[in-house]
Amino acid sequence: MTETVTGGCRCGAVRYEAEGAPEHHALCHCEDCRRSAGAPVVGWLAFKRAQVRVTGSPTTFQPSADVVRQFCGACGTGLFYINEAVLPGLIDIQSATLDDAASMPPGAHIQVAERLPWMTDLDALPAFERYPGM
Repeated sequence: MTETVTGGCRCGAVRYEAEGAPEHHALCHCEDCRRSAGAPVVGWLAFKRAQVRVTGSPTTFQPSADVVRQFCGACGTGLFYINEAVLPGLIDIQSATLDDAASMPPGAHIQVAERLPWMTDLDALPAFERYPGM
């Protein structure tokens, strides 16, 4: 039986299905991902492009000649990354947009040369089940 994962943007205007096993799932620390997502790290789940079906019309931003980033133009959710020069034939899906994001844990950290220095000691920070004081 072939597994299918589903997901999409926050408002539901863009949805996707990916069938079969992903090529990898990694947490990216590069500056480009951080700036695009407004987050210190971004999870990427890579599939062969033929495995992914998208419904709706994501907005495309091309920050460089080789890179295409796609997001929902209505709610702003980042969704896809395509770079034929580095990842030919693949489409990366932001893994936090999966309907069941907890079901697919990442297998690696990538681009750690660009990792924010304070990302290495996160376990030392206080942790709260909900917003402190509530």
